[in-house]
Amino acid sequence: MPNIKSAIKRAKQNEKRRLHNASQKSALRTAIKKVEAAVSQNDAEAARQALVLATKKLDKAVTKGLIHRNTADRKKSRLAKKVNALLAAQS
Repeated sequence: MPNIKSAIKRAKQNEKRRLHNASQKSALRTAIKKVEAAVSQNDAEAARQALVLATKKLDKAVTKGLIHRNTADRKKSRLAKKVNALLAAQS
């Protein structure tokens, strides 16, 4: 445990940030799972809406520095591919 006042403050800040980042990443993973669940249930409308939300969360995670831009782009692309395949099969 740190003894210096600034180090104590820094440790508190790091812990607070770690918890916040963990909750944001968890929410991001949940949003992605909702898209995949809707696709697996062949629910095109729910999948489309979930994709919009997941895309929003991915973009926000990039701006906050939680994940890398290319990682977010790859995930968005793969999710969109699944949803578009489902929509094509529906029509």
